[in-house]
Amino acid sequence: MISVVIPCYGSQNSLRKVVESAIETLSLRDKVFEVVLVNDGSPDNVWTVIEELVKEYPDVVKGINFTKNFGQHAALLAGYKYSKGDIIVSMDDDGQTNPIYMWKLIDKLNEGYDVVYAKYPETKESLFRRAGSWANNKMSEMLLNKPKEVKGTSFYCLRRYVVDDMVRYDKSYPYIGGLVYRATNNIGDVEIEHQERKEGKSGYTLSKLINLTLNGFTAFSVKPLRVASYLGVFISVLGFIYAIVIIVRKLTNPSIQLGYSSLMAAILFIGGVIMFLLGMIGEYVGRIYIGINNSPQYVVKEVLDHEKH
Repeated sequence: MISVVIPCYGSQNSLRKVVESAIETLSLRDKVFEVVLVNDGSPDNVWTVIEELVKEYPDVVKGINFTKNFGQHAALLAGYKYSKGDIIVSMDDDGQTNPIYMWKLIDKLNEGYDVVYAKYPETKESLFRRAGSWANNKMSEMLLNKPKEVKGTSFYCLRRYVVDDMVRYDKSYPYIGGLVYRATNNIGDVEIEHQERKEGKSGYTLSKLINLTLNGFTAFSVKPLRVASYLGVFISVLGFIYAIVIIVRKLTNPSIQLGYSSLMAAILFIGGVIMFLLGMIGEYVGRIYIGINNSPQYVVKEVLDHEKH
C-alpha cells in the first residue's frame, strides 16, 4: 500500500488539482493507496476543500485538521502517524511537483534504498527560497551527517520502518531531515522537473526559515556547543599569546604606549563572542525547558476517515 502525505497551507486553489492528479497517477499501477491531507491551520478555506475531497473519495482521502498552524514538519509527522502505507510519499500542495513523478521515486526506492529524494536540475523558486534551501542543506551536511551528494527536498518517499522510527519523536521542535538522517544513511535521489508555482506564494518567511534551521541543529546535534568550546579555547590561547607579546614589547622598549583602541577592540570582540555563545546555550536550554513542559508538536481538532464513521 502507498500513502501520500500532503501538508496543506494556503492552497485552496491548487490542492484539488494536486490530489486528483495524485489519485490518477496512483491508479495507473496500484489499486490500494491513500492520500492523507493535513490542514496546518491554513488561513484560507483549505479545510473546506479537504472535506469535499473526503466526500468525493471516501475510500482514498483522509483529512486531518489542526487547531492552529504548527508548521510543515509537524503536519508531516501527523500525516505519517495516520498513514498506513508500506511506502510513504511526501509532497507539497502547491503543484510545483507533478504527482506523476511519484513512480520515479518509488522505482528508485525499490532498488534497495530506505529514502529517495527528488532532485531538481533547475529549481523554480525565488532567490530567497533557494538561498534558504542551500543554507538548510549545508547545515544538514555539517551538523546532521547528511550525505553530500543528496539534496533534501520536500518531494520524497520513505519505507514504513523509517516512518515508524520518525513518529516515535514526540518533542516540541520536529525537523524531518534530522529524523530521516538519524534513522538511515541509505538515501538515494532521482532527477525530476520542478514546475513554476501557479497559485499563491511560499508560506516560508525569513523568520520561519531561521527557526527551521535552529530546529535542525539544536534538536539533533550538539556540534554547535562543541564549536563554541573550541572557539573559547582558541580565543583564550590567542589572548594569552597576545598578552605575552605586549609584556615582551614593553620590557624591551619601555617608551611604547599601551594602545587604548586595541584594548577596546579586544574587549568588544571577546564580549561579542561571549554573548553569542551564551545565546546559543540559552537556545538549547530554552528548548529543553519547553520540552519538559510537554509542549505539543501539534493538536488535532478533527479527523475525516471513512474507517472512523
